[in-house]
Formats: sequence, C-alpha cells, structure tokens
Amino acid sequence: MTAVRLGLAGAGLIGSRHAEAIAVAEGAVLAAVADPSEAVGRPVGEKHGVPYLATLDELIARDDVDAVILATPNQVHVEGGLACVAAGKPVLVEKPLATDLAEARRLVEAAEAAGVALAVGHHRRHNPLMTKAKELVDEGRLGTIASVQATTWFMKPDDYFETPWRRKKGAGPVYLNLAHDIDLLHMLCGPVTTVHAMESNAVRGNEVEETAVVILRFASGTLGTVNICDTAVTPWSWEMTARENPVYPATSEDCYWLAGTHGALAIPSLSLWTNPARRSWWEPIAATRFPYPFADPLVCQIEQFAAVVRGEEAPKVTGRDGLAALEVIEAVKTSAATGATVTLGAAV
Repeated sequence: MTAVRLGLAGAGLIGSRHAEAIAVAEGAVLAAVADPSEAVGRPVGEKHGVPYLATLDELIARDDVDAVILATPNQVHVEGGLACVAAGKPVLVEKPLATDLAEARRLVEAAEAAGVALAVGHHRRHNPLMTKAKELVDEGRLGTIASVQATTWFMKPDDYFETPWRRKKGAGPVYLNLAHDIDLLHMLCGPVTTVHAMESNAVRGNEVEETAVVILRFASGTLGTVNICDTAVTPWSWEMTARENPVYPATSEDCYWLAGTHGALAIPSLSLWTNPARRSWWEPIAATRFPYPFADPLVCQIEQFAAVVRGEEAPKVTGRDGLAALEVIEAVKTSAATGATVTLGAAV
C-alpha cells in the first residue's frame, strides 16, 4: 500500500483531531500543516514532525503533498476547495461544504469538471455502527420505512457563548450541528424533498436559535421529524450516545428511531424490534441487538480518503452528498423564517 501524503489546512480544534487521526491511520501520512496563525499551526506541525506553513497556497504547491484535508473556517471552504481543484489535488472538505448553497454547487461542479476527487467531512458515515445500520435497512429487515425520528438535544454551557459569533445569526445548532443528523438520515432514508420548520430562542434570547423542530418528507414517501435543542440537559443526542468522541460522557440511550412495516430500529444501540410471529400490536414484540466493530470514524475517514486518492475507491461522502445536506439546512432556515413549506430543488 502506498502511503498517501496529506497536507492539513487548518490546525484548530477539528484540524488537530485530523492530525491525530492521520498519525494512526493506515495508508496515510501527514506531510505538512498550514494555518494563518503560527501560534496555532506551528505546535501541531512540531508535534507531528512536519513543516509548518502560513498559507494554503504554500501547502498546495508542495510536491510532497498528494491531497489536502481542508479544516479551515466554514466561510473559506469554497475558496480553498477551488484552489485544491485548480491544482489537481484531491480534497476532503470539512462539513459544512459551504455557508451558501450556490457557492457549494460551484465547488462541486468545478471538481466534477476537472475530474478531481472531492470528499466531505460528514465523518459519522464512516462509523462502523452506521455501516451496520445501513446494512440492516438495505437487507429489508425493517420492511418499508414509514417514519423516522431524530433527537438532537444537549446543553451548551453559558461560557460557550462568551465567544460573540456563537450568539449571532449563522451560528446556532441548525448550522453547527444539524447537518450531521441530516446527512445520516439521507444515508438511511434517501433524499429529502420537502421541509417545514420552526425555531425558537425563548430561553437565552440570543440572536441565534437554540431550538428547532423540523418535518421532513423523503422522496420515498417516508415522513420524519427532527428535534434539535442546545439548551436542554438530556442524554439524547449522537454525541451522548454513540461513544464516538471521548470528551462526551457516554450513555446507553438512543437518538434515532426508524419505524418500518416489519420492524423498528433504534440507533446507536442497533436494537431491531420485531414481532416474532404475526405483525400486530396485540402480539409479542422482541428486540435483537446487533454487534459491530468499534473504530474511530475520523481514522476510518482518513483511510477511506487515502484509498480515494490512490484511485481505489470513490468517496464515501461525495460533494453531492455534502450539497444535499446543505440544501436541507438552508431549507430549514428559510421555512423557519417565512413559515412556508420549502420544496427542495435539484441540488443532488
């Protein structure tokens, strides 16, 4: 296996986690780190024994950089992604793909036209438990999925909002957190066609929302609800249930439920509820829990991206996938602001 040499653009919180993932991933090595803040970027470079650079352009220009992990601020994802595409270097762009749907589409179409691989950092798809959940759905264990429910409730403490931009429009749990949940629902249930949403900031009174309730219609006819809130003390969110990131205390609860004509699946416990005999609410019901291997999805994402760079695989999360998630997020914001139901366009 040829080790893919990755350049890391952005050495902040998620960038430093990417550097740690690259250090243990098979088939990939960190070649260099770029960050406009030397105080942020140089320590990461020194820790991993690679050069520190001040700009993305310097990173892209290096012959020992085969591809780029773009962990820069959301507002410059498109600019950085286009620079990588122009240089012919495959790029993994952290989610969200962009802060504007039209700009995101411009990046996706540029990569497709140039034949340069573009992957998006919706890393939860790389979690083995989601691979197993998708297998159960595809095997028909649930029958036809009629309804889906996702709960994303957690408490962001008061000091989180001491950073001013987190209180302003453009922050909030819809933009910062919901995109991950939407991407997983796309993975399990297919594309969303219609969105209706409401938002509230009644608790904190900040400019940004703290709670949103969303109704979704999928192309398959499945209906779904998503309830997201960042001001509630609860155990019901991906962070608190999936054991994906050790900084969050793990619980034994679930946060997604898929209801089908032959069974219902709870995630992340992977509990499949079925009637052993005749399907009826008067009949006994039992749950089977399915095992899955535990692995860090950020490491899995790096290894899969390395395979993409080597030409062995297509991205697990494509630019079109990232575009589809962003389209739903924009529809949530539009519906909440106008009170209207939003029908999605041809983003995918």
